[in-house]
Amino acid sequence: MISYEGLEKILKEKGIGKTELSEELGLSTRTVAKIAKGERLSRRSIQRIADYLGKSPDEVMREISDNSILQVLRDEKEMKISGGLYHELQVRMTYNSNHIEGSTLSEDQTRMIFETNTLDDAGDRIPVDDVLETVHHFRAIDYVIDTAEDDLSEDIIKHIHYILKHDTSDSLLGWFAVGDYKKRVNVVGGRETAKPSEVRERMKTLLTEYNAKEDVTIEDIISFHAEFEFIHPFQDGNGRVGRLIALKECLHHKLIPFIIEDAKKSYYYRGLSEWKNERGWLTDTCLDGQDTFVRLLDMLDIPH
Repeated sequence: MISYEGLEKILKEKGIGKTELSEELGLSTRTVAKIAKGERLSRRSIQRIADYLGKSPDEVMREISDNSILQVLRDEKEMKISGGLYHELQVRMTYNSNHIEGSTLSEDQTRMIFETNTLDDAGDRIPVDDVLETVHHFRAIDYVIDTAEDDLSEDIIKHIHYILKHDTSDSLLGWFAVGDYKKRVNVVGGRETAKPSEVRERMKTLLTEYNAKEDVTIEDIISFHAEFEFIHPFQDGNGRVGRLIALKECLHHKLIPFIIEDAKKSYYYRGLSEWKNERGWLTDTCLDGQDTFVRLLDMLDIPH
């Protein structure tokens, strides 16, 4: 559902009627009718209207989701509410996902960066990349929330990788493809992954099969996550990208997301390594992560 309440308010404040707006911007009668019916306009049309009125697109159009968890996240993100679901998701998922991959930042330090945009290192030497990738992970979660209701695509997946890895030391390496598939072979835990020449085709096949499903379940998302990690399409950052994709798809399909806690890392890695032989271990670990998210919802008294 789309709300143009902001647009109506801005037009009233400026004394501009819809007819005048459509004439000034050359909007079709169909576009004006969509506004009246609360239907989605193209991003280009929204941007044109916003630019003309000197406002941001978010001030002109507001998307209202029938997914209560997603709507809470969007509302709290927009209003910059402290201490709510959006705040806790940012801190907890960013800390755990980065720590699984070796970040040296504690949860308290992660929380400080999110809340104050500063870091008190208490004399410790903190790698610059750990700080950058923490801030980038916050922005990647924002992007996931913004695109949650869009169908999963290669462009979305690549952009998540770009958000995470741009401006890091990896991005200075000529062969490291930020926001694009890997150029060099990589091995994970002694396990062979897809060769660079295979990645594009295997990713297209994975996405085609996944997007063809009519009723996506939590098991389907876990399966996609495992197969994505087996492909390992990027030079680095695959685990974080994969877990962000899982967050997006849970929100997209109105399922409770899961947060893999750093304390459960060994179970998570075992589940991935044994996926081809035994799916239960990874499934159980992700469902345990779903229970973690449920406890957060209950603590904040959010219906689910």
